Amino acid sequence: MAGILPPTVAVHRAYRLSTYHVPGLPVIRIGHRPRWRGRAPEGDIVLLSACNPGGRLYADGWNRRMMHALAQYLRDVPHALGEGRLGRWSEPLYAVQVPLARGLRLARLFRQNAVVVLHGARRARLVYLA
Repeated sequence: MAGILPPTVAVHRAYRLSTYHVPGLPVIRIGHRPRWRGRAPEGDIVLLSACNPGGRLYADGWNRRMMHALAQYLRDVPHALGEGRLGRWSEPLYAVQVPLARGLRLARLFRQNAVVVLHGARRARLVYLA
């Protein structure tokens, strides 16, 4: 079982260079303010995945099953499927409209190292779980 790891310099750099794409949301970059069309949504939007726990690569089939399991936890909250991208690499994620505390609980449950958080017009930020 992969545990939650503190970020290495390379991992931190990869998160910061990635772009995050979700239908209906502006392109998201860590440290940048989202360019909302109209008013920014109220509350937190947490971008989280269930793939590759602990930053370790898992088989595509396993990752699909974990994303399906995460989707079951999200049935009662607004969410949309998107992806994080860096060069040729991409990983699916959900943009979930929940308080940050609940997003962090879900990320821990699926052994993720970090989540991306949007809150209104503030800069997108990365929250590590380790």
